[in-house]
Formats: sequence, C-alpha cells, structure tokens
Amino acid sequence: QVHLVESGGGSVQAGGSLSLSCTAPQGPRYTFVTYCMAWCRKAPGKEREGVTTIDRNGRTIYADSVKGRFTISRDNAKNTLYLRMDSLKPDDSGMYYCAARTSTTCPFSQSFYNYWGQGTQVAVSS
Repeated sequence: QVHLVESGGGSVQAGGSLSLSCTAPQGPRYTFVTYCMAWCRKAPGKEREGVTTIDRNGRTIYADSVKGRFTISRDNAKNTLYLRMDSLKPDDSGMYYCAARTSTTCPFSQSFYNYWGQGTQVAVSS
C-alpha cells in the first residue's frame, strides 16, 4: 500500500497562484522514482478529471485547460511531487488529488492510477 499525502491547498483570488505538494513513502518493495505520478481534481457536481502527469524521467502531459498555467514537477530524492498553479481561474476550484502507480509508461487516464491521496482543497474566487 502506498500512502500519498497532499498539502498546499487554500483560497486565492482569480489570477493568483498556489503550489501543491504530495509526498510518498519509499520502502523495500517500491521506490518513488519508479512511480508514474499524476494530479487530478474534482469540482462539486462534476466528475473527477485528470490535470497532469509526469513519468520518472520528467516527461509531462497536461490537460488542455491548464496548459501554460500549471507546472508539474517531481523531486525523486525527496519523494515529492509538486504542482505549481498560476493564473488561477474559478473553474480551477476543487479537490486536488495526487495519484501514483509503478510503471515505465504513464498514460493520462486517471483510471490507470491505483494509489490516491486524500486530497487538498483549492478555492479560486472571482
């Protein structure tokens, strides 16, 4: 079982920025560097959607809605995933989840990921 812990959510006005973090444990049977990592979000009344993914080598995929505004990154030495969110819009509001799965290829589909954090709330006001 992989236990993911998100942090960094909060409230911000439209146009502002927030940074999220997600830490993952490293143990004898798994190492953070082998994980595909992703950020997904769920807004009230909407389905959960993928936001961005990153593989072990730093290759990234972004949803069209966040391209140019969000940046995913990872520090394998610190077992930590990051999401920098700039130029935030009210539509970016929701619960943001960190997800992981051990794999060499990292599809964007959120159904691929089998480990999930509890989420951190992001609220963007207009």
